[in-house]
Amino acid sequence: MSLPPDFQDWFARQGWQPHPHQIALLEAKGDTLLIAPTGGGKTLAGFLPSLVDLKDGHRGLHTLYVSPLKALTADIARNLARPVAELNLPVRVEDRTGDTRSSQRARQRVDPPQILLTTPESLALMLSYEQAPQIFGSVRRVVLDELHALAENKRGDQLMLCLARLRSLSPGLIATGLSATVEDPSALADFMGGATVIQADPGPEPDIAMLATARPAPWSGGGGHYAVPEVLDQIRQARTTIIFINTRAQAELFFQALWAANDDNLPIGLHHGSLAREARQRVEAAMAAGELRAVVATGSLDLGIDWGAVDLVIQVGAPKNVKRLVQRIGRANHRYNAPSRARIVPANRFEVIECVAALEAVHEHDLDGDPRGPGPLDVLCQHILLTACAGPFDADALFREVRTAGPYRGLTRAQFDDTLDFAATGGYALRAYDRWQRLMQRDGLWRLRDPRAARDLRMNVGTIVEAEMLKVRLRGRGGVPLGEVEESFAATLVPGDTFLIGGQTVRYDAMREMVIEVTKQPTRQPRIAVYSGLKLATSTQLSHRVQALIGDPARHWVLPPDTADWLALQDRISVLPRPGVLVSESFPFQGKWHFALYGFAGRNALQTLGLLMTRMMEEAGLGPLGFIATDYALLIWSLDPVADPAPLLDRDGLRAGLGDWLAGNAVMKRTFRNVAIISGLIQRNMPGGRRSGKQATFSSDILYDTLRRYDPDHLLLRITADEARRGLVDFDRIEEMLDRSPQIDHRMTGRVTPLAAPLLLEYGRVPISGAGRERLAEAEAAALMAEAGLA
Repeated sequence: MSLPPDFQDWFARQGWQPHPHQIALLEAKGDTLLIAPTGGGKTLAGFLPSLVDLKDGHRGLHTLYVSPLKALTADIARNLARPVAELNLPVRVEDRTGDTRSSQRARQRVDPPQILLTTPESLALMLSYEQAPQIFGSVRRVVLDELHALAENKRGDQLMLCLARLRSLSPGLIATGLSATVEDPSALADFMGGATVIQADPGPEPDIAMLATARPAPWSGGGGHYAVPEVLDQIRQARTTIIFINTRAQAELFFQALWAANDDNLPIGLHHGSLAREARQRVEAAMAAGELRAVVATGSLDLGIDWGAVDLVIQVGAPKNVKRLVQRIGRANHRYNAPSRARIVPANRFEVIECVAALEAVHEHDLDGDPRGPGPLDVLCQHILLTACAGPFDADALFREVRTAGPYRGLTRAQFDDTLDFAATGGYALRAYDRWQRLMQRDGLWRLRDPRAARDLRMNVGTIVEAEMLKVRLRGRGGVPLGEVEESFAATLVPGDTFLIGGQTVRYDAMREMVIEVTKQPTRQPRIAVYSGLKLATSTQLSHRVQALIGDPARHWVLPPDTADWLALQDRISVLPRPGVLVSESFPFQGKWHFALYGFAGRNALQTLGLLMTRMMEEAGLGPLGFIATDYALLIWSLDPVADPAPLLDRDGLRAGLGDWLAGNAVMKRTFRNVAIISGLIQRNMPGGRRSGKQATFSSDILYDTLRRYDPDHLLLRITADEARRGLVDFDRIEEMLDRSPQIDHRMTGRVTPLAAPLLLEYGRVPISGAGRERLAEAEAAALMAEAGLA
């Protein structure tokens, strides 16, 4: 296929020349993965073969576009309207998402448009209807946008199963994946089931650097508020700025700090996933109209709505992930021939080093990303049930079809049969209950036992399970509410654990009906030092870069002078962490012994390690009192010193401790609930209203306990154990830390060390109200740094 003359004329009228990768995609004969920088016209490249194909007309659905965001489908619809109108193409473009009117959805099942824009969940839902063969039998092309983002989670696995189903309904269709940031193109092409990779010219190098500030980054903390004056200066000098913050809570606080200092009344908006849809849409419309000078955002704007006026991106806080940073940089100067301009604001001294390491990785085009595991079986359970909703199926044919999906290429027949048995009966321990008898076999084909069940299954399509917020109350009748914590934090607690909330130290007693019951413990240090909300963990690859930079004094010249001096003093007083070596220190401070381990394994993994090590210290009689974990280090304080950490880091001991710990808290139950919802064992959405988190948790807890007692080898328990290990607990990263650092270098020092001092500030920080908060925090930091030898 070549570019027809009328399309060539259209490009010329826009003042454009088709890019080589756009022509390459037009000429491609099979599945392709296009990797092109933001602003490189990759979306037009994805649609160009369809538009050329459609100029002669087509009955029914021709092209399916799938994106991870509903907002992107609206943006694409606007962008497609222009070439369709100006080329006078006989093409109808419509969207099909959760926001689409029910009347339009019903019409699309009978009279689909030529181009349909949708999301993975809506596609799975459409494929579950009896009309699916008629709707999708005419499809010739599928465009998968921002594929790297989908491939990072279960939404991508579900999408690849849907793509395998589409190939069965319309043999010969061509799939095109589009992405700007891919660390391993061949792995992403395999994820698609096998595709040819087309790499576009990456365009000019980005203009990216740390933002120079009058005040140095503080020793601890995560707000970046010290840089507000310089950030406002940058906003004044740019046309439109996106300020990315890693968490929603920090985005709210930084937005407030900006407004407090915004004497010029510059129009600044806020955008994150917890805001109402109407509020987000107002900000998006104002940005598109050029009415805002800046917007403070979280990952809700990572994936590119095309706002041409954005000419600066500011990342506040360490990026945690090089690929995410590159994606965010690409939001600025959304044009192929203009370098993206970005500035980074580290929130504290450790983050200064991470930001320098991330900048080096960007300039070296070294993206991070963990290898994907096999396709999860809970997603396959849901897919089997939705396939039955569309009509009877042959198990052998479905097995062959599923194996054409990239993530499920290694699926064994035994695994498939196990999954099918669960979908049909609920498994051994549950097959006696009618409610889980959902499929039956007749005339060699599997089908729904009760066709009315299709409605309930369709209402629960998808793999996104939202985290619940749990209320924290003082124990007793009419207990006073203290606030809320994420369920993932609550799941790590066992009775007796103490933590800070609202400036108070409390002891965890029990969880009842989605409420955490606690008792005040004002005289005790919090054991899990600070509940600080969900935080992104630094990627493994970026953590390795940070460790290598710290451990090489010859390269410290790339760091700001105050940071380089800090590391030089650490080298004199103790030792620098370095690749291949697990560095730890023991020192006395304020009447307690402190043990610092520089693991560079990420917050989740080091939090788990802290829980396991303190239990082993308890058994050894060392009197552990508490700990705190950051992305880089673990700090434990105790009555007696850790003289030799090797026994506490014994792999077999840690594994045994992990099993005992998991049995004693809510991690497994929480993970099981998510697996049970995705697999269809528990239905969150019911006719007449959504089931509350309390109801779903109550049901899943009973099911979990029942299966553990009567069917311990149940499919969902196996999935749960695997996911708990890799997800919230992140034990795999503890083992990876031990593998890459087989040598232990432990130092007994007589005083606080420079690297450990910021950790002490983290655990000592209690929220202070009033105007003097910042001054008090700075005074505390100055005193502690003086003790560590940093005047």
